[in-house]
Parts: sequence; C-alpha cells; structure tokens
Amino acid sequence: MASIGDEDGRKRILFMAPDGKRKTIRLGKVAKRQAEAVKVHVEQLANALGTNTAPPLATTQWLSTIDAKLYAKLVAVGLAADRSPALSTTLGKFLDDYIAGRRDVKKSTATVWGHTRRCLIRYFGAKKALGEVTIADATKWRRWLASSQRLSDSTVRRRCGIARQFFNEAADARLIAENPFRKLKGIGVQSNRERDYFVTRDEAAKVLDACPDAEWRLIFALSRFGGLRCPSEHLALRWGDVDFVEGRIRVRSPKTEHHRGKGERTIPLFAELRPYLEDARDLAGERADDPAEPIIIRYRAGANLRTQLERVIGRAGLATWPKLFQNLRSTRETELAEAFPIHVVCEWIGNSQAVAQKHYLQVTDAHFEAAKKAAQNPAQQAAARAGMEQQGAGTEPHILRGISQNGGMDKISSGRHKTRTCDLYGVNVAL
Repeated sequence: MASIGDEDGRKRILFMAPDGKRKTIRLGKVAKRQAEAVKVHVEQLANALGTNTAPPLATTQWLSTIDAKLYAKLVAVGLAADRSPALSTTLGKFLDDYIAGRRDVKKSTATVWGHTRRCLIRYFGAKKALGEVTIADATKWRRWLASSQRLSDSTVRRRCGIARQFFNEAADARLIAENPFRKLKGIGVQSNRERDYFVTRDEAAKVLDACPDAEWRLIFALSRFGGLRCPSEHLALRWGDVDFVEGRIRVRSPKTEHHRGKGERTIPLFAELRPYLEDARDLAGERADDPAEPIIIRYRAGANLRTQLERVIGRAGLATWPKLFQNLRSTRETELAEAFPIHVVCEWIGNSQAVAQKHYLQVTDAHFEAAKKAAQNPAQQAAARAGMEQQGAGTEPHILRGISQNGGMDKISSGRHKTRTCDLYGVNVAL
C-alpha cells in the first residue's frame, strides 16, 4: 500500500517497493486529488512488479500520458522502464531476439511466426522504432495484409493474433507503454467451410493406385483411413506402436504433446488400413522386428509431401482438393461419426468435439441421398408399421428391415434384440 505525505502543501507518495525498501516520490505542490490519482497508479505499478504481471490497462495508459518529469521520478524508483529503449530498440531487432529466444516452441511454430515477422518488416521496415508503432498503424497493417498481400481472411486473422502476441511481450518487458494491436477485433481464426472436401472411397482407390510405392500408399492410407496428422504423426510411428494381434495402433502426437494427457492416443487397426501396414512390414523385413524402428523411412522430415501428393492426385486423373491432408482427416472423422459415438471418434482422431463440429465433420452427398431414399418410401414404412400393429400379443414379430431416418443407418429388429449396422460409407460395424 502507498500513502500520501504533506509538508506545507508539498505532496509526496510513500510506498513499499517489491525489494522491501520504502521509497518516496516527491510530487511538489499539487492538489490532493492529483496526489490521490498518482497514489492509485503507484500502488498498481508496485503490485505488478511484485507479482511479475502486467499493470492494469488504465495504469498503462496513464503512464503514456504523464509528463516527462513525473515519468522520470517513476523510473528513478524502479516503477517504470526508461522510455529510451522503446525508441532505440528497432522492430527488426526486437522480433529477431524474441523469436530466437523462444527455444521452447517447435520449429513449425517458429516458422509460422517468421511469416508474421516478414509481413511486419515489409510494411514498417526493420529500423522502425518499436515505440513508434501506433494503434492506427496496426489497423492499417491489417488492411494492407488483406488487400496488398491478398491473404485469406483466416491467414490475416492468424497473423494479427501473432503480431499482438509479439507486442504483448514488448509491453510486458516495458519496452512500450501499450500494445498497439490490443484494439484489433475479430482476429480469432474462423472455420472456412467452403474449403471442405469429402474424399470418396472411389477417389481414394484411384489415388492409391497412382502412388509410386508401398510407403506412399501407407502414407495416404494413414491419412485417409487412420485420420492421422501428416507428416508429424506418420513420421513418429514405430513398428512397436502397431499391434497386429490386438488390432490397435499407438499414435504419438507432437502437435498436442504439450497438453497434459494428449501426447499419444490409441486407434483401431482399421480393416481398410491393415493391408497397407502389412505390405510395409513385409518390405521392412528384419527392421519390422525392432520396436524402435520407424515405419516411414524413405519420406522423412524435409520431404515435401504436399507437392508429391499433388503429383500423385494428378496422375490419378483427379483435381486436387483444397486442403490436401486435412480434408483426408476430416473425411475419415465424418465416416466414423456415422458408426460410433462422437466422443469415441474424437478420441481416435485426436481432437475435441467442439473442434470436430467446427472444422471437421461434413454434410455430404451421401447424407442427402439417404434422406431422399427415406422420403421416397413412406408407403413401405406405413405398411411395416401396420404389420406390427396387427400382430397379437405373444405372437413372434416378423423380422423387418427398413431404412431409418438417422443418417442412412439400416435397422434390423426381432423381438427385443436389435442390431444396427452402418453402410453409408462402407464402414460396417455392429452396435
């Protein structure tokens, strides 16, 4: 807590610094109301220092408006950083130092940050003083990304969010008084469902036929029928992760390993996936006996799998779909959701139900066809219901087969026993 001292009208603020020493800020002859306002902000600054957190926005804004004389007094007692670093630290140097210093993030994250750095430098210049970037500049930069750089709305949102992260760090380090990107609205990444694409089994078969070798067929199958993230989860697979007897695969997930309990998951060895793994095992020979040996060896990190898959799709006589590997994961999750509870499917795919609904699950032509078929058979359904009603008590009901209204599921009922199978996408499973 801070207090106000008064000697013949000359006010001073007394406060306890985080180092345990009592310090004084002399304000001179000022009104009591002014001294009270300074006292409040001094308390906030001292508390922020003691807890290693950023001061409230109102205090940060106050710091940017006070005169140089009062600001210098705050600097003298350690409550504010010298304004000179913001003017002497250039944007290019700050960004380079920040990215280089974040050795805790993955290389892929640093690469994404590099794209935002490049855009900031291209617009402002590497020698732009960090403290000279204003809120208006941030808004103009966002417009420039969308117009001059012709980036998608999702990419613009992502880069604005990363830029705000950069300048948050500068504000926390007290290199700048406030984050000029803090007022940008609507920069959360949104789902672009226009880029959804369902890769049918016929299309998948054509791509598999066009693959150059068994390993490429496995890469594609792991994405289309296993729902794995490519390339990180493919390259992390070891022969010890595949249990051919129990029919299970352990999938390590570098993308989510920093979340507790999300470093790996177990998925079924799906029937569609098994032959491609068996082919790879046969070709691996003795290597497959070593649990630590990687399954994918020819196309390791550094290989441009996207470009190669585009060529394979072209050889198959197909047009490339919008998001090459993500569309494959999305397709598989949509298929599985027809046959299994959604919480099970999300556990296998490795995402949350919210993410699945927003970014993965698709409405396909097969759904419309199933609904159309059900709508075209009202007479058949009415006759079936009438037959059930005409049966007397204690009489064994006939076995009825009809197409349900629930996503193309076939229902077979006999007495109290019910079996349900899904044939909408060729995934057959009894529930």
